[in-house]
Amino acid sequence: MMNEWSSLTAGLPVWLEQARHAAPFGKVASYIPELSKADSSMLGIQIRGADGRSVSAGDCGSPFTLQSISKVFTLIMALMDNGEEIVFSKVGMEPTGDSFNSMLKLELVQPGIPFNPLINAGAIVVSSLIAGSSNEEKITRIQSFLGKLAGRGPLQLDEDTYRSESESGNLNRSMAYFLTDNGVLQSKVEDVLEVYFKHCSLTVDCGELARMALVLALDGVDPDSGERLIPRRYVQIAKTFMVTCGMYNGSGEFAIDVGLPAKSGVSGGIMALLPGRAGIGIIGPSLNRHGNSVAGVHLLEQLSKEFDWSLF
Repeated sequence: MMNEWSSLTAGLPVWLEQARHAAPFGKVASYIPELSKADSSMLGIQIRGADGRSVSAGDCGSPFTLQSISKVFTLIMALMDNGEEIVFSKVGMEPTGDSFNSMLKLELVQPGIPFNPLINAGAIVVSSLIAGSSNEEKITRIQSFLGKLAGRGPLQLDEDTYRSESESGNLNRSMAYFLTDNGVLQSKVEDVLEVYFKHCSLTVDCGELARMALVLALDGVDPDSGERLIPRRYVQIAKTFMVTCGMYNGSGEFAIDVGLPAKSGVSGGIMALLPGRAGIGIIGPSLNRHGNSVAGVHLLEQLSKEFDWSLF
């Protein structure tokens, strides 16, 4: 990637402003009231390389909540806490083709477990598998683990977003009670949802998100200390889900147009990675019909084509 840094440094601000023109074609998330306050024209990016270099442009210092991006890391924690057999007895490994908050297939397809850990129903089940004797301990573990990946102390909780998610989260409650009725969820619904809503409401900026992505790009190894933070097998599982399910029901289109493992959130964040080479963090709150940052996807598509980044 060394030969690309000079081109990235020179061209990234230009490509970002070109991509920003796509923002008016999307809309900020409104079903979580707190997210509707975001500036729809905001767009920022940081790319962090395995060699220690980084480049950024736009509104990359603005904090935002992880939302569904956090699901990648709670999946990893659940695997580290329980192992594959237990986790995948509760949640499947297949894309759905449905929207991220759909519960349609829970009833239609037996045995009634969520199709994958990155849709809401699957992430709620995964949240119930995080080890801890109390909700406080579970949430503290998540904050500390994600903070270590981000290269800082524990991630901070955005209390306003958490309250907004909890107060407006009736569809997620419906899923959780349905999963309880099916015997898939065996913890108290409100306890599980507290963990779920709180890990979705943890805040990062683009640089921190890029570093989290870089740890995944390096198969779980800390880029600064060389310490193994995640078993390689669990990173492999997470990256596979990112390719097949990470961009909601737009994952196939994204794989064709961009071709990188990525995970989006309805705050407008996108985490993407170049395996072995770099991590990318993006914020752009204006969303396309799939719930992905419309300008962020446009920017990643430009960069992938310019530098031939697609894995395919």
